[in-house]
Amino acid sequence: MPLPIIAIIGRPNVGKSTLFNRLLKRRMAVVDDKPGVTRDRNYAFTTWNRKEFYLVDTGGFVPESRIEMERLVKAQAEIAISEADLVLFLVDVKVGAQNIDLEIANRLRKMEKKVLLVANKVDHQKDEADVHPLNKLGLGEPMPVSGLNGRNIGELLDLISQSLLEESVREEIKESIRVAVIGRPNVGKSSFVNALLGQEKLIVAETPGTTRDSIDTEIEIHNQNYTLIDTAGLRRKSKIKNGIEYYTSLRTLRSIQRCDVALVLIEAQVGLVNQDVKIIAEVNDLKKGMVIGVNKWDLIEKNGTTADYYTKRIRREMPFVDHVPLIYVSAKTKQRVGASLNLISQVYNERKKRIDTRELNEELGKDIKRKPPAAVKGKYIKIYYFTQTDIEPPTFVFFSNYPELLQKSYLRYLENRIREHFGFMGTPIRIKIKKRQ
Repeated sequence: MPLPIIAIIGRPNVGKSTLFNRLLKRRMAVVDDKPGVTRDRNYAFTTWNRKEFYLVDTGGFVPESRIEMERLVKAQAEIAISEADLVLFLVDVKVGAQNIDLEIANRLRKMEKKVLLVANKVDHQKDEADVHPLNKLGLGEPMPVSGLNGRNIGELLDLISQSLLEESVREEIKESIRVAVIGRPNVGKSSFVNALLGQEKLIVAETPGTTRDSIDTEIEIHNQNYTLIDTAGLRRKSKIKNGIEYYTSLRTLRSIQRCDVALVLIEAQVGLVNQDVKIIAEVNDLKKGMVIGVNKWDLIEKNGTTADYYTKRIRREMPFVDHVPLIYVSAKTKQRVGASLNLISQVYNERKKRIDTRELNEELGKDIKRKPPAAVKGKYIKIYYFTQTDIEPPTFVFFSNYPELLQKSYLRYLENRIREHFGFMGTPIRIKIKKRQ
């Protein structure tokens, strides 16, 4: 059975993300004093009293706003409410019930959703007297809590647990490929994910950085589960001017660390720029699988050789990732969007591949005999034996009499021969040299 969904909603800056993080006992959502920091829905799995459920953080709900971004956030919050089995309506006790709070309460009553009214920022016992006026919202007795210092959080979780009608049994989950969709701001990351999902799961707007939190989305295509992580645009460090952008950039790097395969999107009409190269190098350095997606391909005038021209130019500018496959896509027209997942799946399988030791020694032994390592300072270097010791990333250990003298150019030669014989498309290879005892 599907797990229950608990959505936290409320007007801007009432402490939704702080409460979200407190309930999870970890920092998942970006928290800042500025209103409107949380723009998308942020999902996380949690458990309390043997009840398992998803908690959803939402952006600030402004019912009648004419500001485009606030209207987009409102639409996302309404989707979260419609998906939810229980709504936590958060109100700031420090300022009391505002007109916006009354409008939200009216909407919730019309939607006939199960609602818990939560009075936040009740940091001390003396603040509890300010809770009673919230009864005028007509949603029952408010539960006083402090997301900031954790006051009454256990009691709130008890209420949530009691509101869930039956024990939740977590379904057996198939192996899921974790995919980080990354790239510079405004390359079309959210649009790409939406093209896969067929709904506006993430806010899409023509403003770089409109996705501030990393949003995980589970999908199943052709009997394969994928966890898509749409991240905020990686920003140049010099452009990170405040705490929000700094923390979001860290979140993007964490998303790369969490993923199995990164889909790095670049803009076709702009071409490869320095920031693209830095992002790709970051993924490569972290030894993650990678696919490069050239997005907005529909905007390019093409002939029979256009893709080949782009591929050669990208390979020339980034020879260190010549093992990474390229795919030319359009999030707008959905061209090759589905095919990109097939490519990601192939890269994922390559990362998990193991090579039989005997076969490895037979093939590479011929290459080493044909081109042995160059002598250094009169010392002849021998490589006796090699084996694959790990996967994700594929890791190979070579045993030598002088491991410290093997040159980097020869290690690249060994890596190229491994790829020539056994593939490993899209995944970095780690090579270790050890001294034979």
